[in-house]
Amino acid sequence: MFDPDCGWRLHPQVAVRPEPFGALLYHFGTRKLSFLKNRIILTVVQSLADHPDVRSACRAAGVADASQEPYLHALDVLVGSNMLVPQENV
Repeated sequence: MFDPDCGWRLHPQVAVRPEPFGALLYHFGTRKLSFLKNRIILTVVQSLADHPDVRSACRAAGVADASQEPYLHALDVLVGSNMLVPQENV
């Protein structure tokens, strides 16, 4: 279950291909393809592993707390399709 107050990262089997509109994500394990509709969500997704939680990754990408809902929804969808997984405790 997606929790934006926890850490997430790209699944190790997911490849990211930046595009002018955002990006394509391809999961080699499930063979699913996902689209990121803008560069901001791409920045968030690519930086998730560098932040302790999703909200701080959004802030670092320039998304104010009051504007995060569409991004959190998109990330929730990516968790549901196994594109994102929880960060492992190190």
